[in-house]
Amino acid sequence: MDEGAAPKPVLEIVFGTLIMIVIIFVHGAGIRTINQRFSESWVQVNDTTAYWRLNLLLAVTIGSLAALHFAETLLWAIPIFLAGLIPSMRDSYYYVLESYTTLGEGSISLPDRWRLVGPIIAMSGLFTFGWTGSVLVSIMTDFGKLDKVRAKDLRDRGPPEGTDPEP
Repeated sequence: MDEGAAPKPVLEIVFGTLIMIVIIFVHGAGIRTINQRFSESWVQVNDTTAYWRLNLLLAVTIGSLAALHFAETLLWAIPIFLAGLIPSMRDSYYYVLESYTTLGEGSISLPDRWRLVGPIIAMSGLFTFGWTGSVLVSIMTDFGKLDKVRAKDLRDRGPPEGTDPEP
């Protein structure tokens, strides 16, 4: 691409917005799938479910959410690389990760005439991370409710036989 060409902000905004719409659609579909799988597993949980199983469920869910974000950033990096805005796929992916997470170290950048795409990548990251955060709050609320049930059951059972109750 010609580095000396005049900036075309409308083209930058359209390019970035179209990709952002795809990213948000992918995120929505991914979040829905992850949430459905969590719910299917969660209905099998009761107050006797082993802690390691609960921890595994949480780890798989968080890992799935992280994988979703990695896939989304890859979906940003591919068109940036294919358009020749950043010549290496690795550098393109690194740039997107920097922008998406709003890290912004700036060691790699887009050509000046495409620099409006960076903030659009950051906007998509803010949207998707916020959405992921709300899902995690919901999941942790379920874990908190289970912990309360277990604590109540433990309290209602009283101290183990042969021990003195605390004064």
